[in-house]
Amino acid sequence: MKNAFVFPGQGSQFVGMGKELAENFVSAREVFEEVDNTLNQKLFQLMTNGPEYELTMTINAQPALMAVSMAVVRVLEKEFGISLKDKASFVAGHSLGEYSAACAAGVFSLADTARLLRARGDAMQKAVPLGVGGMAAVIGLSFKDISALVEACEDENNLCVAANDNSDGQVVLSGHMAAIDKAVEIAPEFGAKRCIKLPVSAPFHSPLMQPAAEVMARAFMEVQAKPAQIPLIANVLATPITSEKEIIKHLIEQVTGSVRWRETMEYMHSHGITDIYELGAGKVLSGMVKRGYKDINTASACAPAEVEELAQNL
Repeated sequence: MKNAFVFPGQGSQFVGMGKELAENFVSAREVFEEVDNTLNQKLFQLMTNGPEYELTMTINAQPALMAVSMAVVRVLEKEFGISLKDKASFVAGHSLGEYSAACAAGVFSLADTARLLRARGDAMQKAVPLGVGGMAAVIGLSFKDISALVEACEDENNLCVAANDNSDGQVVLSGHMAAIDKAVEIAPEFGAKRCIKLPVSAPFHSPLMQPAAEVMARAFMEVQAKPAQIPLIANVLATPITSEKEIIKHLIEQVTGSVRWRETMEYMHSHGITDIYELGAGKVLSGMVKRGYKDINTASACAPAEVEELAQNL
């Protein structure tokens, strides 16, 4: 048995996430308290009670999702005596989830990861004025087949790029809103089953995020980093790294670069991973594994019963 652990990205958040963990495990409560104290915010209260629109805001969703993922990691360690570094061949995270993966691998402390994600969320929100950029999921086209659609949506004033290569038949576009609107309109002409505009407030993982990348380059100078205790498969590389300098370099690049998730899963599959566990809110990543790799066992762990079952399996 060869395990990998993956960490969800933005969109997996929901009101109530982490509540049962905190009610059942002291170690989970400690994670949420530390993140609250670090950010000087009642973030856990927002996660527990909402309102949903406020939790969904990038500046809140990013540290909140990380906190839930790290609460699961901490519960496995403190309550069940399971250390990821003893069980994992690789870790990876989707977009902001890469920060959770780095924290779980010992690259950054919990407090520093919370600070980094607060800075990232704030910078990404401010990089492009509201309404100027957006994203859309294209269903039914592969990454190699998306270029014709991208080219048809772009012009000298409107940028469009493939931001997330999520899985076979699911690619996310990012760019100026006019280009995204055009993609939604004409995608079926290029063979897509459908193209759905995403409820996000900015064109993430596109060159329009360059101001945010510059903010993050400065933010990383304010934190301490250590080599990863578990090889981390970087979004922009789809191959594993352990050097803290390399991880920081590629986390900065990730702000404007593509999330190569399909290739990340292919790398795990080709290197003998038999079990992939999604730690944190939602089941998006485990769902992708189930659809793409019938020979890999997968499960998600967020609720106490799920964490207990995972601990038994490990």
